[in-house]
Amino acid sequence: MSLTRDPSGQEPSPGPVPGDRPTSGPRPDGRLGVGVISAGRVGAVLGSALRAAEHQVVGVHAVSEASQERAEILLPGVPVLEIDEIVERAELVVLAVPDDALGPLVQGLADLGRWQPGQLVVHTSGRYGVGVLEPARRCGAIPLAIHPAMTFSGWSADLVRLTGCPMAVTAPGPVLPIAQALAVELGGEPFVLAEQARPAYHAALAHGANHLVTLVGQAVRLLGAAGVEDGAATLGPLLSAALDRALHEGPDASLTGPVARGDAGTLRAHLEAIDEARDADGQPLTDVLETYRALAAATVARREATGRLTPGQATTLRAALEGGGGDQALEG
Repeated sequence: MSLTRDPSGQEPSPGPVPGDRPTSGPRPDGRLGVGVISAGRVGAVLGSALRAAEHQVVGVHAVSEASQERAEILLPGVPVLEIDEIVERAELVVLAVPDDALGPLVQGLADLGRWQPGQLVVHTSGRYGVGVLEPARRCGAIPLAIHPAMTFSGWSADLVRLTGCPMAVTAPGPVLPIAQALAVELGGEPFVLAEQARPAYHAALAHGANHLVTLVGQAVRLLGAAGVEDGAATLGPLLSAALDRALHEGPDASLTGPVARGDAGTLRAHLEAIDEARDADGQPLTDVLETYRALAAATVARREATGRLTPGQATTLRAALEGGGGDQALEG
């Protein structure tokens, strides 16, 4: 489905996109004038992807030096404008701002009367659906929520990663096909996500991706404390294989290591080694010890719940985690 304009300004049925905004020049038939707020890691990339789909980016908001650099590289020739100017010019406004800033921004523009009837407003937050855009909707704008399930560096390599990227789409029923079409034009694979499901969806992504980064960083630091100079290179093949197996075989089938084996002695040895380890500044790795203990306990609970550990094995492993006995390896 192409994205086109309907001069009537009425809420669309699946098909044409309404709204007749001022333009800065001729555009290919059916293309939109896009405003990007702002040129952070997500906004600049999505703006560039929409431009590649022959939409015209009519303005970008960029305040920090890093955002201005992204705008220059990913959106060359696009004017850097104030937010209200972008909203005035654009038929499609992309709100790529931090979650906590989204609601106040939408409300503030509504209070100033900046939103226009028939204007498409899409945000990229994983946490929110279209409810956060209600002040814009009351002004006649059309609310859409599209969240690419990927991490952004903010540079051109992200454009390749967008291809085939799953994108969570939330929108009112009559305009849901418009949100899906936008996701496709960005290169993604849209899937419909209910409004009330978005916080749990976003928590799952953050837990899997953000905490993975924390976990890998801790493992690299612990390797450094053990005298391994290039911890990242050492972990690379192991982590790549573990991630691939977890995603394709499932965590229950792919788990290895002392908890999977019921090896309480090794578990206790690990805890003692982490407790004794010191970083390059001589500081203890307290956060690593706490994370290891918490994740090992969660793994024990999961293995016991799925019948892969007997109650006796689970008890012995928990005793080791709490600093008790458990020197002997148990059959898993």
